[in-house]
Parts: sequence; C-alpha cells; structure tokens
Amino acid sequence: MDEEGIRKRSSNQEPDETPIKKSKSMNLQKEVGLLSGICVIVGTVIGSGIFVSPKSVLANVGAVGPCLVIWAACGVLATLGALCFAELGTMITKSGGEYPYLMEAFGPIPAYLFSWTSLIVIKPSSFAIICLSFAEYTAAPFYPGCDPPTVVIKCLATAALVTITLVNALSVKWASYVQNFFAAAKMEIQRTSTIRLMVPRFLNQLNYITEELKDPYRNLPLSIVIGIPLVTVCYVLINISYFTVMTSTELLQSPAVAVTFGDRVLYPASWIVPLFVAFSTIGAANGTCFTAGRLAYVAGREGHMLKVLSYISIKRLTPAPAIIFYGAVAIIYIIPGDINTLINYFSFAVWIFYGLTVLGLIVMRFTRKDLERPIRVPLIIPILVMLVSIVLVLAPIITAPELPYLYCVLFIISGLVFYVLFIHFKFSWAQKISKPITMHLQMLLEVVPPEDVPE
Repeated sequence: MDEEGIRKRSSNQEPDETPIKKSKSMNLQKEVGLLSGICVIVGTVIGSGIFVSPKSVLANVGAVGPCLVIWAACGVLATLGALCFAELGTMITKSGGEYPYLMEAFGPIPAYLFSWTSLIVIKPSSFAIICLSFAEYTAAPFYPGCDPPTVVIKCLATAALVTITLVNALSVKWASYVQNFFAAAKMEIQRTSTIRLMVPRFLNQLNYITEELKDPYRNLPLSIVIGIPLVTVCYVLINISYFTVMTSTELLQSPAVAVTFGDRVLYPASWIVPLFVAFSTIGAANGTCFTAGRLAYVAGREGHMLKVLSYISIKRLTPAPAIIFYGAVAIIYIIPGDINTLINYFSFAVWIFYGLTVLGLIVMRFTRKDLERPIRVPLIIPILVMLVSIVLVLAPIITAPELPYLYCVLFIISGLVFYVLFIHFKFSWAQKISKPITMHLQMLLEVVPPEDVPE
C-alpha cells in the first residue's frame, strides 16, 4: 500500500477505522514455537550479570557453599513465580505480560500504572542496562589495561540498541532466529548480582508474546518448565567453575570474574570470554526488545497509550510503532545514565508489580471462578511468591533508604495525572493533538490497526 493510498483513507475516516471490505488478517502472527519459546527464556534471562556479578553475591553471604545455595534458591523462586504466570497466561491468553492480568483482576488503573511504569522505566532501563553491558565487554579487548572511554561505550550501546530495534520491527522470524542463535551460543559457555535483580530476569518473558505462541496452552508451560530450570543449572555450574579455579579472595578482588576465569583457563585464547559475553548480552537485549514491544502494543490497543502503538506493519506484520517507541525511550536512558542507577530503578519498580500481579492471581481464584484454568497451581505457591515480593520491596527501603526509591514511587503515582487527563476524561484538546500525530505516523510507518484490512 503506497503513501497516497493511506492518505486517501485517512482523509475520509478516523485513523483507527478500517473499511468494511476485508481480505487479509492484520494481526500478530503465531510464529513462536516451543524451541523459540525456550530460547526466549534462556536468551532473555542470561545477560551479562552471571559473568561479572558472582562476587557481589559472595561478598554478601561470605562463603562458597551459601553462595551456591543462593543461586539455586533464586532458580527455585523463579520457577514458582513462573508457574504462577503460566496459570495467568493460559487463563488470559493475551500478550502484554502483567498488563492484561492486572486489568482483569483490579481494573484499568493498576493496569495503566503498570504500562506507564514499564514503558517509561522498567523495560527501557532493562534494555539500556543490557546494551551498556554489551558495549563494555565488546570494547574491553581494544583497551587493555584501562577502561574504555565513556563515549565509546555509549556509541556502541546505542548502535546495538538501534540494530536490535530494527530487526524486531522488521520481522518476527528474524528476531526469533537471532534469539535462537545467541541462546545456543550462550549455552556453550556453561561447560544478576542479587536476588532482587536476578529473579526478575527469570520471570514473565513469554507472557508478553502469548498471542504469538503456537499452541500456548502447551508451549507456554513447557517452555517455562524446561527453560527456567535449564538456566538455573547453567548459573550454578558457571559459579562452580569460577570457584574451581579461583579462591574466594581472588574472586572478590577480580573486576570482571569471567575475564579472570578466561585468563586462568583459556589463555592464550582468553579473548573468547568477552566474545561470548557479547553474544550473551546481545541475545538478552534482543529477547527483551522482542517481549517488551508487545506491552506497548497491548497498552495502545486498550487505549492506555497512543493508539498508533497498537498498529501493525502492513508489510511485516510486526508491532513496529511499539518497538520503535520502546527503542527510542531506551536510547534516552543510555545517553546520560549509568548501569548502577538504572538497576536501582529497574529492580525496585519491577518487584512492586510482580507482587501485585501474583496478588491478582490469588484474587481471581475467588472473583473469577468462571475463567477456564488449563493450569492450576496450588494456592500456597502464589501466596509464597507474593510474600517474597513484599520483603524484596520493603527490605532496601528499611535497610538502606535512598532517594531513587522515593523518585520511583512518585513517578508511578504521577501516572495517575496522565490517566485522569487523557484516559478517564478524554479531553477534546488532547484528542485533537493525538489524531494528527497518529495519522502522520500511520503514513510514515505504513501501519494499520490490528484488524482485517483490504490488500
């Protein structure tokens, strides 16, 4: 469809309307099978943290044995939480992760606050963290004995982010192929620094793309049951390999544990370690972009964000506007931000909504008994996960209160202002602004609403 044709349609109807004649489906396609589902979990969870952060866990627990127990316990907790999301995902088969579950359990306001926080803080900051980690490891071999310049790190991270965004905007299959390749590369290495950061990486990835899963009732739980234990075993084995060649003191003194390990075991081929860490991080970034773009898509479809974010590319059948929006916000975080600050925002905010979502599962056991539940976990599991979430939200505030936590809470609450102005009351002046923006973006990106449209 050329630009002139789109313009003619737009001049005669609202941007989100479509003609009565229908001939082909313009919805997200079911392209993700069981193998790709497992690779999304493996590829998104394993980033750079496992290669550089074990010393933080060791510093907190003080001994090798408890350190390994912590990593294994995180895997168990993540598996329990993922089972809760498996029940939610097969009960409410909509993409968008926590968004549709919060909508069903508590109504539009909590769902909107989740989409608001995720689209502006949680998902872009996670994407930025991973791309910055990729850039640091990629640049390190070219600057032996010193830290790479900040400008180099920022440019490499931005280039990686833009590339991944384009791949995901152009083709679901391409994104799946990239994810499968890098997930396989990561597993060859096996022959986040704390529970608060690590466990969220395990949880809730495939639930963002439920509508694109082939046979979700089968593949969603199977991907979780296979993928998360696989990642847990991988994490524990990597830590064991570290402790095999390094003492606790040496590990704590190492600026990058994986690099030290490579120097001890693989020298003179130690350059392989930064290469595989780069594979790991780029795969995690691709998986994060793949899943998070669907959240913006669902929020736009529900009217909680610009409607154009729910539009589908005519040629590619991907949620291109949502993915591009997500990538643009992530770039804003890369330019002025640093990893530690981004981690503080990410981990605190994400546990608030994980706990709220699991609470929603408990609530719907009593308020929505009519919903079909192909998977039904024992009630004690969501109760346990919710209690852990509460502890992980309150613990940092009590033990080491910092202003970023206050800023994060204030930002979440500020979403209510936008909800009242743009969603609840729908002031006419706001619609006058959004309609021309939607129309021009529709023509520029060649996208249409997720409905049947003419060829």
